[in-house]
Amino acid sequence: MSTKKDKFTLQDKIYMKFAINLAKTNDGITQPNPSVGCLVVKKNKIISYGVTNENGRPHAENIALSKNRKNIAGSTVYVTLEPCSHYGKTPPCTTALIKAKVNKVIYSLEDIDSRSSNKAKKILISNNILTKSGLLKSETKKFYKKYIYVKNNKSPYVTGKLASSSNLYILKNNSFITNEHSRKISHLLRYKNQAILTTYKTINADNSKLTCRIKGLERFSPTKIVLDKNLKIKKNSFIINYNSKKKTIIFHNSKNIKKINYLKKRGIKLINFNTDNNDNFNLKKVLKKIYELGINTLLVEAGKKLTTKMIYKKLFNQFYFFKGKKIIKGNRKIKVNNIKKLLDNKFKNKKNIDTYLDNDNLIHYY
Repeated sequence: MSTKKDKFTLQDKIYMKFAINLAKTNDGITQPNPSVGCLVVKKNKIISYGVTNENGRPHAENIALSKNRKNIAGSTVYVTLEPCSHYGKTPPCTTALIKAKVNKVIYSLEDIDSRSSNKAKKILISNNILTKSGLLKSETKKFYKKYIYVKNNKSPYVTGKLASSSNLYILKNNSFITNEHSRKISHLLRYKNQAILTTYKTINADNSKLTCRIKGLERFSPTKIVLDKNLKIKKNSFIINYNSKKKTIIFHNSKNIKKINYLKKRGIKLINFNTDNNDNFNLKKVLKKIYELGINTLLVEAGKKLTTKMIYKKLFNQFYFFKGKKIIKGNRKIKVNNIKKLLDNKFKNKKNIDTYLDNDNLIHYY
């Protein structure tokens, strides 16, 4: 039977570390479910493993148990997150573990989902499966910080991103400011997030594709969400004319029936959203609606106005501020030194990153 404070061996810690690394391999592509790592050990040998599949199913436990089904009985299973015990789109993982006749289950962190939270241990022990929890808990808690935030706040985990010149300007058009290394990180951020939020002004100025353009990861491009109160987005915009798999959403408050019908024919999802007393969208309510759409992680790539407003209202959970080596001159520039000052003021922690970025610099605020 389990004690109040479970004890673990060095070998247990090694196996759980392996499971955590497995979970990290699919981090960002298993939404709306968290990425879970699962390791199956028998007679001190790893006989199977699994990680949550793309889009959240199958779960890691089911994948690991199905790989070596004949030899699973009597094994020890290491899981990064408490196995689910509720019926959803798939049967509970606790049921799968019981049917597989495993001998022991060790998981790191209790699930915060109320449907399963703190239930697995009782269910498994009642079926004569030795169950322990809390192994490397501090490490997995850091890994699942986004998942925990989303579950607690019923709102997406929001990441901001902005790239400026060395003299703290951005351009009014789509010209590059940072180098290719920084741009690859920007595309990785798109890959890691379910959706990307911007405004019609940014789309009209840049004709942005808002896709992930890293070879092999293109299919993980985020859903595109545009704030466009009066539906002023240009009809010839890339995201309007190449709206693959209907992955573009526009928040609006327009009565322009002709434009509404045109966008609907293009497969755009339109959300008629109320404005506040100042005739603007309430950004907190927008984020809540985005969460209701099943989006847990959101990247914001927008201009000075929306970025400033979201920093001021503390709507970012983290922010990546890129600074290129270029010096921008002329009339095509917009100064963003106030954004840098706001970031320094609003965030408690920041880390300078310049490894592998050549002459560019990246500050991660969190």
